[in-house]
Amino acid sequence: MRLLWTSNHRDKRGDMTTKIHISDLREPQLSDLQKMARDYGESLSLDMSSASILQEAMTRTGLDDFGPMDFVGRLDMWLDEVAHDPDRLGIGHLSLRNSCVRYAANRLLTHDLLRRHPEIHDIKIERPIIIVGLPRTGTTHLLNVLSADDRLRSMPLWESYEPIPLAGEDTDAAGVDPRYARCEKEWEQMQMVTPHIALMHPMDPDHVHEEIELMLPDFSSYNLEWVARCPQWRDYYLSQDQQPHYDYMHTMLKVMTFLRPRDRWILKSPQHFEQIGPLMKTFPDATVVMTHRDPVSVIQSAATMMTYAARMAYRTIDPGWYIDYWTDRIEKLLTAAVRDVHLIPQDQRIDVRFEEFMADDQGMIQRVFDFAGHALDERASQQIDERLRARSRDGQSTVVYDVRADFDRQPSEIRERFQEYMRKFNVATEVR
Repeated sequence: MRLLWTSNHRDKRGDMTTKIHISDLREPQLSDLQKMARDYGESLSLDMSSASILQEAMTRTGLDDFGPMDFVGRLDMWLDEVAHDPDRLGIGHLSLRNSCVRYAANRLLTHDLLRRHPEIHDIKIERPIIIVGLPRTGTTHLLNVLSADDRLRSMPLWESYEPIPLAGEDTDAAGVDPRYARCEKEWEQMQMVTPHIALMHPMDPDHVHEEIELMLPDFSSYNLEWVARCPQWRDYYLSQDQQPHYDYMHTMLKVMTFLRPRDRWILKSPQHFEQIGPLMKTFPDATVVMTHRDPVSVIQSAATMMTYAARMAYRTIDPGWYIDYWTDRIEKLLTAAVRDVHLIPQDQRIDVRFEEFMADDQGMIQRVFDFAGHALDERASQQIDERLRARSRDGQSTVVYDVRADFDRQPSEIRERFQEYMRKFNVATEVR
């Protein structure tokens, strides 16, 4: 049986791409490296208690004041559901623990910096450009191209992982920030163990990342759902007012502005679809760029990525669970968007449809900047042109998504749940 096939095609631009179909989603055929990684994880004896995680964060930073301690209850929820899941592999536990230590360390560093520099609280985050769109709707391309204009403040992955340097750390002899080096090492390890993830969701250090990463030191957001099976956390998160966590993220943006100033931020996250109220209360003068695409395209992509990644975190794989979970999850996001979109003033919202963006990305970029009142000078235009050229997909690989073959679901059945959203935003059917 062929577990992975490839073929070469030219896309609409004439660029050559290699199509990769992952056909072992249900019964993964592990490489030797993947087996070694899993075996290593199973050999570990990890302390998954919140006390152990907080202690390691204190040891790493040399600090001991986390500020308000209400976050510990949320951390315990994560650990109770995910770390104690008997189907989760040791390497999955290790990944979660490492992430939680990093979030706790970032919280310590943030609280310490705010204590030493209370003037940070006076910084204004004004007129941000915020992209609100589901994965695979062009958000990544749009964010990374718009952020090429270095007058705008954006957040590369390495900086989002560690916004504040550890005491005493400085660039090495080659001028490389240790935080960048750590992120690069993590990226390289991920590419080796799950190589197709990089094709579905780029996570290299320079990749502009989502600001919900800044909520994670407060141990909130829907981010956990992307790395673990956690329906209990989902239900808790959806039942709680997220305004305090948006306030926390807002403070983190002030911290990052203090460390690397710019006049205007550009941000992006799918989570904002279901949190329009907190989003607009936090950023009342924001320009909101809403991207739209056939939800079936989004769901089959998300389910494929999550099912593929699960081979390194779970003993058993059920593709049906992932397609059903993410169909339901995306429905919740989009239902909330339809309900709350009126909270965004019409003169602050621009809709970007995927097919229009793909047909003329340069024209759409100019349209977004014009709408946001952000004039492009010659230097910014050159930066954007260079970013567009660098993005050429010639010679690159892409993953094939097939909801029928991989998940035994019909596009029409999935799409039926999204009719109100598609009518509201005039979304075209893409997957037949």
